[in-house]
Amino acid sequence: MGGFAADDPLLDPAWAVLAEQRVPVVLHGGSAPAPGRHTGPDGVRRLLGRHPDLLLVIAHLGMPEYDAFADLAERYPGVHLDTTMGGTDFADRFAPLPAGYPQRLPALADRVVRGSDFPNIPYPYAHQLRALTRLDLGDDWMRGVPWTNGARLLRLGVD
Repeated sequence: MGGFAADDPLLDPAWAVLAEQRVPVVLHGGSAPAPGRHTGPDGVRRLLGRHPDLLLVIAHLGMPEYDAFADLAERYPGVHLDTTMGGTDFADRFAPLPAGYPQRLPALADRVVRGSDFPNIPYPYAHQLRALTRLDLGDDWMRGVPWTNGARLLRLGVD
């Protein structure tokens, strides 16, 4: 979203402090809903290669590069995926979840956090929760994503 590359070496000192202090950072890494010069998984992959302990929250599940960002979450324990727009009717028009993608999410259950972009969303707030429910990943998953996972990430004493 910003006019900078996440893997710009000039940012390395800041990334190092963020990793050391375990500060979560939301990163708009995917190319949708608004592609930019620095979006896509390659720069994030390079960043994590230099700072593997970062706590990154990839906005929009990394759409439309869902699988590439899920790969990063599987490889790096500090990578989380936020659900903003993912699986909604709105996003399905331009970046639908790939076949088989929802079946990857249970393995990442503790690192998927609910995102909303509220109030800047083109659908009712509750639609995101309905979209997550439609994935049919179970009650534990639906408790973790909207609440427990984010609370744990922010160290709010939930476990």
